[in-house]
Amino acid sequence: MDGVPRVPEQRRPGTSAESETLRFGVLGPVRAWRGEEPLTTGSPQQRALLAALLLREGRTVTAPELIDALWGDEPPSQALAAVRTYASRLRKVLGAGLLVSESGGYAVRGLADGALDLTVAQDLAAEAEKARRAGDLCQARDVLRRSLALWDGEVLAGVPGPYAQAQRVRLEEWRLQLVESRLDMDLEQGCHAEAVSELTALTAAHPLRERLRELLMLALYRSGRQAEALAVYADTRRLLADELGVDPCPDLQELQQRVLRADPTLAEPSAPVTEPSTLPLRPAQLPATVPDFTGRASFVRELSEVLASASGTEGRVMAVSALAGIGGVGKTTLAVHVAHGARTAFPDGQLYVDLQGAGPRSAEPETVLGSFLRALGTADSAIPDSLEERAALYRSVLDGRRVLVLLDNARDAAQVRPLLPGTDGCAALVTSRVRMVDLAGAHLVDLDVMSPDEALALFTKIVGEERVASEREAALDVVAACGFLPLAIRIAASRLAARRTWTVSVLAAKLADERRRLDELQAGDLAVKATFELGYGQLEPAQARAFRLLGLADGPDLSLAAAAAVLDLPAEETEDLLESLVDTSLLESAAPGRYRFHDLVRLYARACAERDEHPPSERDAALSRLLDFYLATAAGVYAIERPGDSLVDHLEPTDYPGLRFTEGPAALDWLYTESAALLACVRQAAGTDRLRRAVDLLWAARDLAESGANSRQYEATATAVREATQAVGDTRAEGRARIALTGFLLVSGRIQQASEEARLAMEQAAASADPIAASWAAQDRGLIALHQRRYSDGKMFFDRAIEGFRAVRNGLCEATALCNLSRAYMGMGNTSKAVEFAQNGLAVHIEVGSTMRLANGHYALGVALTTAGRHMDALTQFSWALTIFLDHRQRLWAGTTHFRIAETHIAVHRPAPAAQHAEQALAFGCIGGDQMRGNVLTLLGRALTDLGQVDRAKACWREALNLYEANGAPEADGVRALLAPATAA
Repeated sequence: MDGVPRVPEQRRPGTSAESETLRFGVLGPVRAWRGEEPLTTGSPQQRALLAALLLREGRTVTAPELIDALWGDEPPSQALAAVRTYASRLRKVLGAGLLVSESGGYAVRGLADGALDLTVAQDLAAEAEKARRAGDLCQARDVLRRSLALWDGEVLAGVPGPYAQAQRVRLEEWRLQLVESRLDMDLEQGCHAEAVSELTALTAAHPLRERLRELLMLALYRSGRQAEALAVYADTRRLLADELGVDPCPDLQELQQRVLRADPTLAEPSAPVTEPSTLPLRPAQLPATVPDFTGRASFVRELSEVLASASGTEGRVMAVSALAGIGGVGKTTLAVHVAHGARTAFPDGQLYVDLQGAGPRSAEPETVLGSFLRALGTADSAIPDSLEERAALYRSVLDGRRVLVLLDNARDAAQVRPLLPGTDGCAALVTSRVRMVDLAGAHLVDLDVMSPDEALALFTKIVGEERVASEREAALDVVAACGFLPLAIRIAASRLAARRTWTVSVLAAKLADERRRLDELQAGDLAVKATFELGYGQLEPAQARAFRLLGLADGPDLSLAAAAAVLDLPAEETEDLLESLVDTSLLESAAPGRYRFHDLVRLYARACAERDEHPPSERDAALSRLLDFYLATAAGVYAIERPGDSLVDHLEPTDYPGLRFTEGPAALDWLYTESAALLACVRQAAGTDRLRRAVDLLWAARDLAESGANSRQYEATATAVREATQAVGDTRAEGRARIALTGFLLVSGRIQQASEEARLAMEQAAASADPIAASWAAQDRGLIALHQRRYSDGKMFFDRAIEGFRAVRNGLCEATALCNLSRAYMGMGNTSKAVEFAQNGLAVHIEVGSTMRLANGHYALGVALTTAGRHMDALTQFSWALTIFLDHRQRLWAGTTHFRIAETHIAVHRPAPAAQHAEQALAFGCIGGDQMRGNVLTLLGRALTDLGQVDRAKACWREALNLYEANGAPEADGVRALLAPATAA
């Protein structure tokens, strides 16, 4: 931000109290306020005089200079008199102490600090630059955003005269420099996808500004859109040649070459260079490696090469490898082994932390950063409080050093990002149970169970070659019984090695019994069950009961409220019991109020429940209370989110109460926090007498599917429950399970599968006389008919759904069906009916007081109004819908709304905002899966074409074509036509 226009601080001796309250704005219309009261600044020429004085930095401006500023070479005959008149009027408004006359001219003196918006903007810009140089990008970005927020439209808007015009050009150029600087920092912080949308709009507004084009190329490349990045360059080169007859600047040409060769230094942002403020220490925190490490040769080689690249001669920002796999698969063992092998490449130290990501409350990044900073020699007094400040200091301390960071057991990429060094010469190894596809630039490694050969090799190394060689088949049976899981293999092999009289066949036979397998997987100091038994024997009866019953739940963790339901105890008493179990190390608590078992401890707890729980029916009763708790609470969340929806009146009754919420955000927090445990509870109830309640819980928690959250778990659970209902022949439950699965399939765009599920759901709802399910099934079949362009069938199904919802007094679903009926009329070409029914649906939404679903009403009316050609009205509806969807965390619906807004802008020939909203749709995702993504890309290509970015448009169309062809979509023909080369007329 060098060369920033500057208004120096104005000296103001004897400033009056009156002038202290005055404020002025020039970064928009010329305005003045006294306190919060706006002042009249007069005619355009009078505002021009005020602007000229404000921008002269407190210096005296002579009358001839003012005349030239206001009128240029053609002043009126009475120009001097006019200037005096304007000055007199301003003095009356502003006060004589502020506007002074001297030496035949005028000056504005005595402005208070922060009285002029331009001065505030300059101070903030300088503060941002200082923070950036200090390495605090988060602070720099925030301050720079505040500076840019002071602009309020065109600078000196409506002010005439050559001086004002020159200042407009100067200050607009500075604003663009600030925007570019802020975007540059966005990219340094890894906000690539978010930047693409804004840069697309900016390049459309300023097509010849090459720095914006360069930033757009970089953002696209880092978002995995290499073809589009290259297309931006091609568009730029053609535009510059056509408009100016020149080639792109050297920086842009160099960036194109680096993108072409996939230069690894482009993949990650660079951290600013700073000097560490404290004496660096050399941490050595790696855990010990196992001496009998076996196999994984390809992974060791692959990971070692990535780590070596961090200190290679070509250099890269940092090397990041993320290992993913199930618990016990050996992620930590492999990562520690590789890290020890690479220690010499990182002479400045190695950091290690267990992020506890598999549990309910993982380690907070700011806490981890605090411990890392201390290990690197930073004094406690120098460690800031906020996450952003700690992350910035951490990167600054690591700058110029070669340190390896091992982040073990991470929850997700968001937890990891602040902990990455981000500097040349450093590297990070990450282990997690989830695949971190959203960790930009990371080298991803999916660590599965061992191959049979590797598993046998580990078993052999522990047991001995001689014993295994003679019983190879039995040894293979052993490692297969262990599921080729390294932890289980190590335990089994260690046990066999300690028993010289056993054969491998004896061990294989013992492990063949699944009910006793846990008993057999103990040996020596790995005899975990003996350790558990010792601790269990020390428990009081109430503690032992809690330990047994809590282990029955399948979920990854339990909240205090859920645990209280399992135990049928008050929350306070439950908490005392759980905390006492934590003290014995039989239960883990990463944070107050949430608890988890280690996997092997859970197996042991279940074995204890089968052995010791009396009467045995208490085991089923505990799981029944847990299911009741989840169903009652989820039904309450559903009711808050969907007032007027009578579904909750048709769910299975519950005996145990759930939590009650008074506000939607808290209710949604609970649903998404408990999603994994809730879905596990549903799966666990499949095949039991709790099946109907499990199906209804899945239905009541449909937000988990519709929002795009927990998609895989929801689908797997819905499929398992549907199969369970088929097995027991419960027609009513099967119909509802199919409705839940249909909803997920529609969201993901799998229309053919959804069609079959919805058809069977309707048949089963009719057979079981389930009116609410029959109405839902009709609604779903109508939506499927719309997707298949069978609009008359869609109308028939929606009419049936409306009738059914009215019969069960479900006003909310009736409103949704009316909105969907609007789309059927659109398909049949009856636009007036489409608008009418969309308005009717919205009116019912408003009448029943729906919250989230009100957004669907606005959305449906927006679509109908777009079809009717009422585009401005449509944009208003879409804007309301988007706000509500975002408030209720419906990312897929928000993305779909962005797509509709982009469509509307295209219809009124506004390609720049159309492109921006299409980019937002891609970032959020849309209802409809790959089919809708293809639609968005096609629309984005049209907008980019209108903006002159033809090559980038073609890159979008090629990706859309691939998606359409993969799904056999008829839209593929239209995209092929767009990609076909133009022929001569």
